[in-house]
Amino acid sequence: MSLHDDALLVLKDHRGQDELRQVYLDHLASHPDGMWKACGDGHVTASALVVDPSRDRVLLTLHKKMRMWLQMGGHCEPVDETLARAALREATEESGIEGLDLLPGGPVRLDRHSTPCAWHLDVQYAALAPAGAVETISDESLDLRWFPYAEVADVTDDSVVRLLEATRARL
Repeated sequence: MSLHDDALLVLKDHRGQDELRQVYLDHLASHPDGMWKACGDGHVTASALVVDPSRDRVLLTLHKKMRMWLQMGGHCEPVDETLARAALREATEESGIEGLDLLPGGPVRLDRHSTPCAWHLDVQYAALAPAGAVETISDESLDLRWFPYAEVADVTDDSVVRLLEATRARL
């Protein structure tokens, strides 16, 4: 199964956000290359919010290009067999934390946003940090920091706040 096919299945199974979900499905139906950065009309991306529920905190990256505190994530790559694996790969690469586990139940949210390269149709997961996790900053980050849940709204935008709320509801 291709990554494109996996994305279609994941999106068809996703519950909630029906209007936005349909935008993603329509995009993939009209863009066979809609999973890849090269698709100038926009592309599906995968991200994961890294959380440590035992300490009521979330790990955010100060994104080098966007200059904002965000969840880990980015473009799908040919090595990604599924959207979930793409999100987990991105979270692991950008956090430096091995042993992350995605929350069961598929994506937590969808979020469509404009970036310098194109529209991102982001499929957002949540990842649990293992006990004793130690983060390591990547080349894509200016900084990497744990924030208490209560402080997230003070440092980031509404999309990350909504992702955290949905993640906490699923936890």
